[in-house]
Amino acid sequence: MRIFITGASGYFGGVLTEHLISAGHTVEALARSDRAGARVAELGATPVAGGLADTGVLHEAAARNDAVVHTAVDYGDPAMQDVEQPALDALLTGLADGRPFVYTSTGMVYPDTKGRPVAEDEEVSEQTARQPHKYLGERRVLAATNLAVTVVRAGLIYGRGGSALLQGLIAGARAQGVATYVGDGRNTWSTVHVDDLAALYAAVLTGEEGGGVVNAATRTGTAFREMVEAVAVLTGTRTASMPLDQATQLFGDLARTLTGSTPLDPSRAERLYGWKPAGPSLVEDVTRGSYAAA
Repeated sequence: MRIFITGASGYFGGVLTEHLISAGHTVEALARSDRAGARVAELGATPVAGGLADTGVLHEAAARNDAVVHTAVDYGDPAMQDVEQPALDALLTGLADGRPFVYTSTGMVYPDTKGRPVAEDEEVSEQTARQPHKYLGERRVLAATNLAVTVVRAGLIYGRGGSALLQGLIAGARAQGVATYVGDGRNTWSTVHVDDLAALYAAVLTGEEGGGVVNAATRTGTAFREMVEAVAVLTGTRTASMPLDQATQLFGDLARTLTGSTPLDPSRAERLYGWKPAGPSLVEDVTRGSYAAA
C-alpha cells in the first residue's frame, strides 16, 4: 500500500513510519524543513516538501496515494485549528473514494469524568473537550462518508524515551531536585505504548473498512502520582505535592488537565482489530526501560 503521512518526523509519526515500512508499505511523508526531510528519509520514507499550510501539496499527495494518516499536531500552537481545518479539507478531497483515512485524535476530547471509564459513544462537544480543536478535526473527518475513515482517540503516548509530558516532568525534576504532582495525584491517566499504538494504526490501514471512532489505551491506567514517583526514581529526586490553587496560578488550565481522569475503554479496538498491547507499562519503561537508557 502507498501511504501518505503527516507528522512523520515527529515522535509518534516516526515510529509509525518505521512500522509501516517494515510491513512492506511505501510511505511518503510531509516534511516542512530540510531537517525533517532528512529525518523521514532516514526512516525509509520519501520526503514531500511542505507544511500543513501548503494545501495544494497535501491534496496532490493524497491523490497519488492509497491511504492517508494524519499525525501532525502542535498542542501548544493556538493557531493549530486554523491551520488544520484547511489541511484536512485538502487531504480528504484529494484521497480517492473508499480509501483509508486515519486521523490522530486524543482522549482529551472527552470531558473529565472523574475516573469513570468512557467508550466511543460517550457524548463529546467543543464546549466540554479539553482539546477542542481535535474535536473539530474529528467532526470534519467523520463527515467524509466517501472514505474509510478512522479517528483514533489515544491515551498518553509513551515509550522509546518520548512524550512531551514525561520529558517535561523529567527535565523539571532534574532542574529543581523534586518531582511534583498536583493534589493527591490519585487521578488515573490512560496510556498507550508508542509501538502498540503504531501496531493498531497498521491494523486499521489494512482493515476492510474504516472503524469510525476508536479508543487506544491499555486496560491498566497510571495514576499521576505513580508517574511522578517513577520520574523521581529515574532522576534520583524526591516527590512533592503541589496544591491545586498554586498549580493553577503557575500553569493555568494545564493544572486542571493534570488532575483530570478519563479512563478510555479499548474494547472496540480489541474487537475490531484483535489489538493486544504488549509494551511495558509506563512505570516500567520510565524506571527500567527506554527512559532509563536515554
